[in-house]
Amino acid sequence: MRTFFSWAVRPTSVGVMAAGLIGIAGVAMGQAKPAAQPSAPTTAQPAAPPTGQGPVRPVGPIPPGQRNPADPATWKTGLAKEYKPPAGLDFRVVSFLSEGVRLHGEFFTPSDKKGEKLPTIIMAHGWGGVAALLRNDAAQIALAGFQVLTFDYRGWGESGSRLILTKPQSEPTPLPPGRRFTAEVEAVRGYVDPWEQADDWFSAINFAAGEPTVDATRIGIRGSSYSGGLVVYVAAHDDRVKALVSQVGGIASRPASNKEQPKPGSPMYEFWLHRHDAGIRMARGEQGYPEPGAIAFGSLIGTPVGNKLSRWYPADVARDVTAPALFILAEKEELVDNRTNGMRAYERVRGPKKLVIVPGIKHYGIYMEARNQAVDLAIDWFHKHLK
Repeated sequence: MRTFFSWAVRPTSVGVMAAGLIGIAGVAMGQAKPAAQPSAPTTAQPAAPPTGQGPVRPVGPIPPGQRNPADPATWKTGLAKEYKPPAGLDFRVVSFLSEGVRLHGEFFTPSDKKGEKLPTIIMAHGWGGVAALLRNDAAQIALAGFQVLTFDYRGWGESGSRLILTKPQSEPTPLPPGRRFTAEVEAVRGYVDPWEQADDWFSAINFAAGEPTVDATRIGIRGSSYSGGLVVYVAAHDDRVKALVSQVGGIASRPASNKEQPKPGSPMYEFWLHRHDAGIRMARGEQGYPEPGAIAFGSLIGTPVGNKLSRWYPADVARDVTAPALFILAEKEELVDNRTNGMRAYERVRGPKKLVIVPGIKHYGIYMEARNQAVDLAIDWFHKHLK
């Protein structure tokens, strides 16, 4: 039996919040009560750099011998060519272009619906993850009657790299015929740039919309953790998205207002105070891209680029989301503040919406003890709005 708290409203309803649900960052958690009256979110300071309001400073490289999600050469298992789908599914590898970079994608299709135009769900990983980690979810959703496309962001998994000129450092003048010339380049991989990743999402939608078996009028998107914020941004900017699911979403990389900025002495204060330093150094040529897959904080792999995270706040555009939106949160979330992330985005979206808070789990519980619940919720939501 599945147990969770949920709230659902129509577009004209006021967003409903769990009055008893207290935020994270060292603040004690209260019990969420389904019958609670609506209340406005309060402000809490994030406890850790990747969830909050400033840049993240790299801790160091991945230890030798450890799997690097930005370098498939370190993988002992998990390559797409080795994957065998469960019975009843067809699996194929595809590639598509995003701003000139070739991205790796994987299609999952119900075998008994081969050749049909199907509602299609597009998914990508969160911070430092790869498409290979989404195969169980993709297979489960595809067996429910959907076609599923998963993909790796540029510089991650089996996707290609962004290339930067190193020798010469600028283009020859004038450019030769055809604008082609020989140069030395650096492949940059394993970094976190939400703006580039958003463009990769748009490219994935463009590619899928051109596939003969994709019903481009019934496209859904699903993101988790950091991609749980990306799907909000994407849905706000692409009206081909007809339904979305955001689970344990990291939606705030900066404060929403001055009153939410870190205070002196708080864990995030130094990071916020120096949030633009790396961007200044990169613009002046004094600092390059991070090392591929550097460990940014704790066990999170991938370092943000410059000061780009300080400008990333999908909740700003959540009001432009009119597609049906399901938000799934962890009651004991420890990596993000639910009130300024998933709850705030939920309040602001304007289409049909539903908020589910899974009791008793932390952030990574959504991939472990609550994984089947989360996948079932997504399937039910897509059945309701795409079938």
